[in-house]
Amino acid sequence: MAELVDASVLGTDRAICEGSSPFRPTIIFMKVTIENKKGLNKDVKVFVDKKTMGNHIDKKYEEIKGTVNLKGFRPGKVPKEVLKRQFGKTVFNEVLEKVLKDTSTRALEENKIKPAGQPKLDLKTYGEDKDLEYILSVTELPKVELKSIEKIKFDDYNVKIDNKETDKRIQDIAKNQPNFKDATNESKAKEKDLVVFDYTATVDDKPFKGGEGKNTQLTLGKDLFLKGFDKQLIGVKKGEDKVVEAVLPENFPEKDLINKKAKFNCKIINIKNPEDVKIDDDFAKNLGAKDLKDLKKLISKQINDEYKNSLDRLTKKQIIKEIEKVKVDEIPENLIEDEIKILSQGMGDEDAKKNRKNFEEVAKKRIKVGLVLNEFGEKNQIKVTEQELQAEVQKQIRMMPGQEKMVMDFYQKNPSAISSLRGTVYEDKILNLVKEKAQSNKKEISKDEAEKILKDSQKQELDEYRVTKKTEKKPEKKLETKKSSIKKTKIKKVSKK
Repeated sequence: MAELVDASVLGTDRAICEGSSPFRPTIIFMKVTIENKKGLNKDVKVFVDKKTMGNHIDKKYEEIKGTVNLKGFRPGKVPKEVLKRQFGKTVFNEVLEKVLKDTSTRALEENKIKPAGQPKLDLKTYGEDKDLEYILSVTELPKVELKSIEKIKFDDYNVKIDNKETDKRIQDIAKNQPNFKDATNESKAKEKDLVVFDYTATVDDKPFKGGEGKNTQLTLGKDLFLKGFDKQLIGVKKGEDKVVEAVLPENFPEKDLINKKAKFNCKIINIKNPEDVKIDDDFAKNLGAKDLKDLKKLISKQINDEYKNSLDRLTKKQIIKEIEKVKVDEIPENLIEDEIKILSQGMGDEDAKKNRKNFEEVAKKRIKVGLVLNEFGEKNQIKVTEQELQAEVQKQIRMMPGQEKMVMDFYQKNPSAISSLRGTVYEDKILNLVKEKAQSNKKEISKDEAEKILKDSQKQELDEYRVTKKTEKKPEKKLETKKSSIKKTKIKKVSKK
């Protein structure tokens, strides 16, 4: 990016210093004139004199002179006239592209103009030994009043968990972690018993790779080994031999044996009966707590967090609803049109036309929220660090147990997915700061009250969905997708001369 050297050389002009050599910088004298066309639309006229353009072109020839090898000339000694005949058009286009980029960016930044979408660039004059003059047609982002954010009111819930709820959760955990004790020698295996056995398996009386097992343990009734396998072990005794038949599954490693019936010669080593787990300090330590008292604290917090996370999402929705009421004098028409296109994707022209008014209202709300939050984020210098982004990636991975590699590969191969994730983190950080500055109405509620609030919210969402389903073919996009449309964008050339 070019650096500002002097802002007073030509009054309203700008002088930009750039170049690789610290001894011979190239100065761009740039004159900028702003014209208000209508509302948020502005024309930014930029003028760069031909001497400055010539200096840039000369500098470019100096750069390439040392790298060009032409027959009949020593390296670095090729005359400018020869270089001009060979590379003149390419050199001019590169210089023009760079000057347009630097001057247009600086013109917008120095005049504090934030474009809503892509500015259109109209070249008026340009060429060898000519002044450069062009016009940027810009739709500017509106000014956003942020003081009203501090007046936003929202409900901030704290869920008080009853001791009975904590005890019930611990009992449920205990039921899913049964202990087993050895059965008597004459006991027959029944459902929920643990059977320990060795086996050798054959297909068509021939052994196969992976067809042996030692001290295999099965809890009868769960059907976790092969379909129908454990039912055939019901009634066996310790020390017995039992032949079990089962079909090898679709994911069996030996492909030629898939869907083949195998015989398993099982030697029953032991049978164990389930017994209730004793909920005490030892039980708590097995779960990673210091003792039973500590486990109850941890479980109580876990239950509270489960409800708190869901209620926090409601709070954020409540805040966004309030932000929709923030005054924004004018919303850029081009952003509204872009959003309407998103809303009407997949619809026929007739349906899109019929529902345009509804789409326009939805579009304005989304854009307003995006504008306010983005302005608030910039004002408070909110950034997303790489550490925060990676933490969010790890969070997504943890949500897909057993598919960690697939999720990681997805994010590594899809930069747009990472960008969307960054937007989610950015939005969360902004909303969390809004919560700090706005006016919270703290409420301590019971678990039953929390469930009622969440249930009512789900019903309301369902009702809203049913109403909008007739007009929207796709679900509402997340807030962060709109954020991208109000950032700086590349300059788009639309005409020359």
